[in-house]
Amino acid sequence: MAPIGSLWGFPRQRQTKYILSAAAIAGLEVDLPPFEFGVTNKSPEFIDKFPFAKVPAFEDKDGFTLVEGASIARYVASLAPESGLLGRSIKDAALVDQWIHFAEHEINAFTNLIWMLVDRFAPEKAYSESIHKSVFERQERSIKFLEQHIDLHEFIVCDEITLADIVLAGVLQRAARITLGAAERALYSKVFAYYEKVVADPRIKDIFGEADFVEVPVAPKKDE
Repeated sequence: MAPIGSLWGFPRQRQTKYILSAAAIAGLEVDLPPFEFGVTNKSPEFIDKFPFAKVPAFEDKDGFTLVEGASIARYVASLAPESGLLGRSIKDAALVDQWIHFAEHEINAFTNLIWMLVDRFAPEKAYSESIHKSVFERQERSIKFLEQHIDLHEFIVCDEITLADIVLAGVLQRAARITLGAAERALYSKVFAYYEKVVADPRIKDIFGEADFVEVPVAPKKDE
């Protein structure tokens, strides 16, 4: 089978994992051109196709281009409706979209905020413990809600893996590398049992790779 198109991105990047996992489950092939961040995506050829110079970025065999990981993954999933990645009905598809938005905006958005609060890019800026606590509490609320929902379902939408499960797994993996240490993960045993079930699928196991979870959440650097 010929590749459906080309994908530029990092294998470790959660959005790239969404797309490659969708392609794997759909039985589709995606070409992965060589990519060096800050070089490839700054080249005139790349910017001509993708003016925002962001990855992941996708171009199909007809020259159709897309950015944003979840959008690319949804497009890939739509090429193989028999895969069940978008569910088996219009209502299933709406639920898939609902949970993708939930994962991106109610879990991952707070991972990003906490990373920016404590990360090393601007150590000279003041760190706010109260903001950190408030942001984490919002993420915690979302994961508690997910824990309650998973208690009632095998997968998030139906009885087979959909794109929503893939996106949630990518978001949870990243959170467990930044905001959720071992103690925090222990509070959400159903969520992380669900994560393990999704990423253990032999079609996507290698794409997700090693968990590399942190033992304790990231914290601001202490002055030396």
